Amino acid sequence: MPLSKEELEKFIKNSIPDSTIIIEDLRGDGDHYSATVISKSFKGKTKIEQHKMVYDSLEGKMGNELHALMLKTKTE
Repeated sequence: MPLSKEELEKFIKNSIPDSTIIIEDLRGDGDHYSATVISKSFKGKTKIEQHKMVYDSLEGKMGNELHALMLKTKTE
């Protein structure tokens, strides 16, 4: 079962509460998303560490309910 934009945002927000999240469904199938996550908590972290924080927030959904996530992270 695909992951909705709202569910995806909820997972990220629960893990990174101060984040601003912009999500786009790339194919309209609930399986391929683009997400931009902006958070002060990314400050001082590498892009790899920032992306890991987002992927960790998905609690194993990546590769299962969520097939593809094009991710951009930024600090405020």
